[in-house]
Amino acid sequence: MPIVNLFDYEEVARQKLPKEVYDFIAGGAEDEVSLGRNRNAWSEIQLLPRVLVDVSNVDTSTTVLGQKVSAPILLAPVAFHRAAHPEGEAATARAAAAADTIMILSTMATTTIEDVAAASAGGPKWFQLYLYPEREITKRLVERAEKSGYTALCLTVDVPYLGRRERDLHNGLEFPPGILPVNFLGEVDVAEYQAQGQGSALAAQVASLISRVITWDHVDWLRSITSLPVLIKGVLAAEDAKIALDHGVAGIVVSNHGARQLDGVPAPIDVLAEVVEAVGGRVPLLVDGGVRRGTDVVKALALGATAVLIGRPYIWGLAAEGEAGVRRVLAMLKAEFELAMALCGCRSVGEISRSLVRIKPDRAF
Repeated sequence: MPIVNLFDYEEVARQKLPKEVYDFIAGGAEDEVSLGRNRNAWSEIQLLPRVLVDVSNVDTSTTVLGQKVSAPILLAPVAFHRAAHPEGEAATARAAAAADTIMILSTMATTTIEDVAAASAGGPKWFQLYLYPEREITKRLVERAEKSGYTALCLTVDVPYLGRRERDLHNGLEFPPGILPVNFLGEVDVAEYQAQGQGSALAAQVASLISRVITWDHVDWLRSITSLPVLIKGVLAAEDAKIALDHGVAGIVVSNHGARQLDGVPAPIDVLAEVVEAVGGRVPLLVDGGVRRGTDVVKALALGATAVLIGRPYIWGLAAEGEAGVRRVLAMLKAEFELAMALCGCRSVGEISRSLVRIKPDRAF
């Protein structure tokens, strides 16, 4: 079967990966209600295209925090790329650089901050940060990212505890030796861990590397130790977005962590318009969660997002074909976005506006 869209890549990856690895990537929290919502919510937003517009030339490029990208499609931070492919985050970095877009490297990467920077060959990159219980270790991670040329920090704020991911619990997920969060090597003993009781050894290891205390004071502290812009990722409530502005954040990622944390929350696209209204254009807003089509990107931008983040789709491409698969996923989604723009009568990203979308009457924003 030819691969013609991002869903096809998921099926290829499902066939290639061990079941427990596929489930780790694909799964969500508990009953996975929010996981389904992340995808289904997009179908409830309808497009109202404009016609009789000369769209012989369509420009998909835009800027995010001053960085020009070929399309408003960024690579979300995803842990443990080498579980999907031996070349891991290095392959992803090369593909992102070739696509002229931003890769956000996870703290829980299986390739070091420095090696990913080298692989990206100057391509734009941000560093996603979890707070480690000891601030000095977190500070050293930030310093390494600054030294390696990362241009922003993306602080994940929705994981004081790891969500209950029951696929992993059923599978007793434990990656083989060598699949480790290598950025912590030399800082803490990540090679030796023991799951307590029944469950996932991986979850136990990851939980030990994340501080259970994260407050607005920590956002202020992080901003005080770096000259890099700090975004926060994991906001759903408009009130939290307002507070974030008071603490000087440079951007906000509207996200429910791929529905892997608290089940029963709305899809990020469900609340995007509320957050847009609260922020009032003062900082860039990014949104993730279930983006699979170019039309999804148009809908997100029409509702006020600066760009979208994708996670699982590029990991499926990585699992299927390594770097080439990530490149193709990005190219396919960009091509769909360009076509959707043209069919909506938009010649540039700046022409995508709220007038292009219609929310079904039973939807509230």
